Amino acid sequence: MAAIVLGLILLSLTIWLGLLSFWGQFWRADQQLEVETLHVTSPQSLPVVCAVIPARNEADLISTTLRSLLLQDYPGSLNVFLVDDRSTDRTANFAEGVAYALDKPQQLHIISGESLPPGWSGKLWAIDQGIQAVETLHVTSLQKPDYFFLTDADIEHDVSNLRRLVAKAVQEDLDLVSVMVRLRCESPWEKLLIPAFVFFFQKLYPFRWVNSPNNPTAAAAGGCILIRREALEQIGGIQAIRQTLIDDCALARAVKERGRGGQGGGGAEEQRERQSNSSSSNTSPGRIWLGLSTLTRSLRPYPTLGTIWDMVARTAYTQLDYSPLLLLGTLLGMTLIYLVAPVGVILGLIWGNWAIAFTGLCTWLLMTLAYLPTIRFYKCPLWLAFCLPAIAFLYTLMTLDSALRHWQGRGGAWKGRVYPNS
Repeated sequence: MAAIVLGLILLSLTIWLGLLSFWGQFWRADQQLEVETLHVTSPQSLPVVCAVIPARNEADLISTTLRSLLLQDYPGSLNVFLVDDRSTDRTANFAEGVAYALDKPQQLHIISGESLPPGWSGKLWAIDQGIQAVETLHVTSLQKPDYFFLTDADIEHDVSNLRRLVAKAVQEDLDLVSVMVRLRCESPWEKLLIPAFVFFFQKLYPFRWVNSPNNPTAAAAGGCILIRREALEQIGGIQAIRQTLIDDCALARAVKERGRGGQGGGGAEEQRERQSNSSSSNTSPGRIWLGLSTLTRSLRPYPTLGTIWDMVARTAYTQLDYSPLLLLGTLLGMTLIYLVAPVGVILGLIWGNWAIAFTGLCTWLLMTLAYLPTIRFYKCPLWLAFCLPAIAFLYTLMTLDSALRHWQGRGGAWKGRVYPNS
């Protein structure tokens, strides 16, 4: 038994050495939106931006979000399209009040959302209606946008966020720029679990790989995405990913894959058509960038274990493509990578086997060091880095619960809607 335990710990140690050395330096948390300088000759020379906000029952947060958008220091043209997704809490009224209070009603366009058609997720249907409204208004009075700024209704943007996003996109010729905004980290449960959520996301999609045009890894953070209008059109618009629940990564993947024979979603016939169009137009691969933000932040509170649990369980099994085999592999992988080492330390001390205890401790210290940059980024107590195995155990249970919800027909529940299993 001791030999088996030692072998598992050595395997875990080898995996961590490999992750730290060869897995895109995901643990460094150093891909951050830098302060860029826009070279302004005149405001008219800057890209035209239209922000699209899907909002469903966001009366508590929409005032702060909209105020932060309307007060952006971006010197170019910015119009905000808020799609009221059949809210019952007067979200649109609060939004309109903010625009008038700031004396900027001409910049805000409120769209009353239509009922959700089959085959669409609610958020993507709202975004698509916002984009269609932009196109319609362009025909009469609005400048044709160069970029769409897709943002959630619970994000408070730093006053220079859009300016930095546009600068990043223009100066590096990017089709899509996205930042994972600073998630709320105030309650004890948020401090324990939220930094790990970001850590696991970076491990799943190493940002350096996402930002390399030579690596197929693609991801984005749906709360804050700036996308070139032509790039969105080339992948077939929002309709191309209309059924996805993890829509941000699907959008990034579609943009990055264009020109490589990749398809952005939809049915087989639509995919063949997009592939044919891509080949005939000889488009180059899309260039995307994903980083962290220290200033723009999410207002969405997750004060209890239950709220965080529901947030993760809503899409965790979706991330695994609803595959029982991938689920089993994930459960075994999480156990091997995060749980074997601390269990080995305990067993080694109990058995008096110092080789097992020492090897387990070294592995535990490696994962702690890997987690420290994320803990520092969120300004949490450093001792929380030692809790990563316990945190990983909770996330493993959330993933298992996500699969159970899917099998029970309760997957994808959000804002009063439960989406059918795909």
